[in-house]
Amino acid sequence: MNPSLAARLQQLTDQISTIIVGKRSQIEDGLACLLAGGHLLIEDVPGVGKTTLAHTLAVSLGLRFARSQFTADLMPSDLIGVSVYERSKEAFVFHQGPVFTQVLLADEINRAGPKTQSALLEAMEEHQVSVEGETRRLPEPFFVIATQNPTDQLGTYPLPESQLDRFLMCITLGYPDAKSERALLAGQDRREAIQALRPVMTPPELIAAQKAVLAVHASDALLDYLQALIAATRSGRWFVDGLSPRAGIAVLRAAKARALLNQRDYVAPDDLQAVLPQTIAHRLVPSAGAGRGRIEQVRAMIAAVPVP
Repeated sequence: MNPSLAARLQQLTDQISTIIVGKRSQIEDGLACLLAGGHLLIEDVPGVGKTTLAHTLAVSLGLRFARSQFTADLMPSDLIGVSVYERSKEAFVFHQGPVFTQVLLADEINRAGPKTQSALLEAMEEHQVSVEGETRRLPEPFFVIATQNPTDQLGTYPLPESQLDRFLMCITLGYPDAKSERALLAGQDRREAIQALRPVMTPPELIAAQKAVLAVHASDALLDYLQALIAATRSGRWFVDGLSPRAGIAVLRAAKARALLNQRDYVAPDDLQAVLPQTIAHRLVPSAGAGRGRIEQVRAMIAAVPVP
C-alpha cells in the first residue's frame, strides 16, 4: 500500500475525530463507505451529530457541500432543479438544484414523501439526473449522506426497499460516552471548529483512493467466505429474503475499503465481519420468530457461519 495514502487516510480520520468526539468506529465506517463509492444512511435521534459529521467530512476533503432539508412538501424539482423562462434570453434556462454538488446531505429524508425520496435514485446509482429529456452528469466524486429519524416518530415515511438498497451502509451514532460528552460541553462550538478546519486531501486524491480500493486483493478463500455468508442470508433461517448479487458486490467493496483504511492491500475475514452489519442489516428483514433486531440477527448469522 502507498505509504503516503495510508498517512493521509490516518490524518483524515484523526481530524474528523476532533469534531465527532468518541465515534471513531462510525467515522471509519463513513470513510469506508465513501472510499467504496457508496452512499451513507445515518439513522438516529436528532442532535447527536449527523449533520456535523457530513459537514466535517466535506470540509476535510475539500468537497463542495450542500444540505437539503426534507419536508412533507418538498418536491423532486426542489432537489434536482427546474427550467425557468428568462425573458432576456428568450429561452428556458435550467437552474441546478442542491443535488449538483459533491457531498449532499439529505437531512431527515424520511420526512419527505416517496415521490421525492425516489428522485434521488438515479442520482445515487448513475451519478446523473434526467430532466426534461436531457441527461445531466453530477460532479465527481458524488456522495450522499442521508439522515433519518426513527420511524416511530411523527411525520415519517419509511424508505422503500429500492431506496434502502441504494445506500451502501446504514449506521447510528448514538449518544456520546461521559468523557466525550464532557469534551463537547467544555470545548469550542462545533460550527466554529469546523470553520477552522483545512482540507487533508484534495478531490483528485480522494478519487485516486477510491481507485486504490478496487485494487485491494480478495483471495479465493475470502470470496468463498463471502459466498457462504450470502448463501446464509438466502437460506430462510435468518431472513425473509436474502441478499441480491448487487448487495454482495457492495459488501465486498466495503470490505476492501475497510482493509485500505487498515493499511492493508488484501481483504481479511475480519474486514468482512466488521462491515457486514452496516452493509446488509438495512436491506434484510429477520425471519418470523427470530426474537432479534436486524443488527443482532446479522451478528448471530456471522457467528454461525464458519470461516473457511
